[in-house]
Amino acid sequence: MPKDKKHITTKIRGRALLSNSILNKGTAFSLKERENLGLCGLLPDYIETLEQQCDRALHAFEEEPDELLKHINLRALQDTNETVFYAMLQRYLKKLLPYIYTPVVGEACLRFSTIFRRARGLFLSWPGRHNIKKMLNNVEIPPEVIVVTDGARILGLGDLGMNGLGICIGKLSLYSAVGGFAPSGTLPIVLDAGTDNDSMLNGQYYLGWRHQRLDQQQYYEFLDLFISAVNETWPGVLLQFEDFSAEHATTLLSKYREHICCFNDDIQGTSTVVLAILLAAAKRSGKMLGDIKIVLAGAGTAGCGIAKQLVRMFNKAGLSEEHIKNNLYLIDKNGLLTTQSKDIAPFQIKYAQPAEKVAKWADEQGVITLEKTVKKVKPDVLLGVTGIQGLFTEEIIRHMAQYHNNPVILPLSNPVANSEAKPEQLIDWTEGRGLIATGSPFEGVAYGERLYPIAQCNNIYIFPGVGLGVKISGASIITDTMLDAAAEALATCIPEGNDPWIPLLPFMESILESTEVVAMAVARSAVEEQVTAQHFTEEQLKERMQDYRWSPEYKEIRPPNAKPKK
Repeated sequence: MPKDKKHITTKIRGRALLSNSILNKGTAFSLKERENLGLCGLLPDYIETLEQQCDRALHAFEEEPDELLKHINLRALQDTNETVFYAMLQRYLKKLLPYIYTPVVGEACLRFSTIFRRARGLFLSWPGRHNIKKMLNNVEIPPEVIVVTDGARILGLGDLGMNGLGICIGKLSLYSAVGGFAPSGTLPIVLDAGTDNDSMLNGQYYLGWRHQRLDQQQYYEFLDLFISAVNETWPGVLLQFEDFSAEHATTLLSKYREHICCFNDDIQGTSTVVLAILLAAAKRSGKMLGDIKIVLAGAGTAGCGIAKQLVRMFNKAGLSEEHIKNNLYLIDKNGLLTTQSKDIAPFQIKYAQPAEKVAKWADEQGVITLEKTVKKVKPDVLLGVTGIQGLFTEEIIRHMAQYHNNPVILPLSNPVANSEAKPEQLIDWTEGRGLIATGSPFEGVAYGERLYPIAQCNNIYIFPGVGLGVKISGASIITDTMLDAAAEALATCIPEGNDPWIPLLPFMESILESTEVVAMAVARSAVEEQVTAQHFTEEQLKERMQDYRWSPEYKEIRPPNAKPKK
C-alpha cells in the first residue's frame, strides 16, 4: 500500500474491498467513495466517523459474556477492519490488553483450532520444508517484522504445536498499536515441527501437522531452511523468536543473531524489562544495582536471560566475579543452582554457586531450597519465572520483610493461575511495604487507606520500542548494548518516589511516549556501535521515527485515475 499521506489508490472494488482488512473503512466510506468504488447498496446508509465506529465496536466487545468470546470478537474486528481495531486498541489499551495478549491469549491458543475462522500469517510445516521460499513469496506485501514460534512452550501452557500462532498474532498487534508498525508490514509465522501434546495429536479439531516433534537433526535442518529463505526473500526484516523451548531458544539466538536481525523476547525482552525495574528499585532504595542481592527462582530460558543481562551490567560496573556470585542466586527445579547440581545445562553453569560455598545450606536430601536460600542470602529482590503457583510462601516473604523496608518481589509467571504469589498476599505479608510487579495483569490492591496499583512486568514496554529503534536506525543486528540502552531508557520513564504505591513501571496511559524513549535509545546505540548502514544524527533519528510510525486513521480511497475529492 503506498504511503501517500493524503490518499490511497486501489483497483479493488465492491465486496472485495470490504473484505480487505487493511483498506476497509466499513460504514466510514464517504458517499463519493461508495460511488467510485462500487460500494453503493453494500453498506448501511448512515456514514460513521472513526470515533463512532470505535464506540460501537467497544460496545459490542463489552456485551460478550466471557473472556474467550471477547478475544474472538477482537480478532474478528481485526480481520474485518484493522483501522478500527487499532484505533480502539490505542484508545483503550489498558482495558483491551488482557484480551489481546496475556492472560486470555493463553486460552485462545489452547482453543486456536476450534475458534479458527480466517487465515492470518503463514503456516510452515516440515512436510513442506523444501517449498518454504515459494510459500514466503505468497505474501503480497514484504514484511517489516516477523514474529515466529514453533509452539513448543506457549506461556506456562507447554507444547501447543500449531496453535501457538495465536501468540504471534497477539505480539504483532502490539507492534502496531504501540510501536507504530503498519499492520500490512507485520507477519506472524508458525513453524509446525509437530507436537508431543497428545491432546493435540488425538484431538478431533486440531489443524496442525499431526506428528511427534522432529528429532534434533531434523529440527535444526528445518530452522536453517527457514532462516535462509527469510534472509534471501526479505533481507533486513526484523525477526522475533517467540515461545521456543528452553532447549532450543538460547541455541537458536546464539546461532542466528549475527546473520539476521533477530531478537528472542522470552530471553531478551523479559530480561530488559526486569533490568529496568531493578534499576528503578535500586534507585528508590538509595543503592547501586551492583549492591542489591537477588534470588531468581527459575533457571530456564527467561531466568537465565535475566541473569545474563544482569551479569553484563555488573561487569560493566567493574564488579568482580566473586561480588557477582555473592549477589545473584538462581534456583531451578532441583533447588539452588550449584556447580554440583544434578542435570545442570550448559547455559546454566556460569550462574551456578560454588558447591563448597553453600554446602552447609543443604537439607538431609542434599537440596538447597528456595526458602533456605532466602533465609541465608536475605535478598533485596525475589524474582520468579517458574510457572509454579504459590511458590512464594508467607514465611519466605515475611523473612524478606524483616531485613528490608521495601523488599522487591516480582512473581512474573503467566498466566494468572501460574503466578508465584498473588499481589494482595504480598502486600499483606510485607505490611504494605513491598515493591511489587507481576507477569500477569492484576487489579489494584486496597491496603489500609491506600490503593496499590500493581505494575505488570509486560514485555510490551520493550519489544515495540526495540523494533522501532531498529527500523529507524537501519540496524543490521540487535546487540547486547542496544538492549542495555533500552533498559536504562525505560528506567528513566518509571515514576520516581520511595512510596510502595508508586508503580515499578510507567503508567500504561503513557506507553506510547515511553516506547519512543526506548526506541531513540536503541537507535542511538545502534548508530554508536556502527551496526547501521549509515550514520544518523539525533535530529535525523527523530525525523525518521515520526515518518515511520503508522497511526490508525482513514485516508481517502480512490480508484485509479479518479479525480481528487473537492
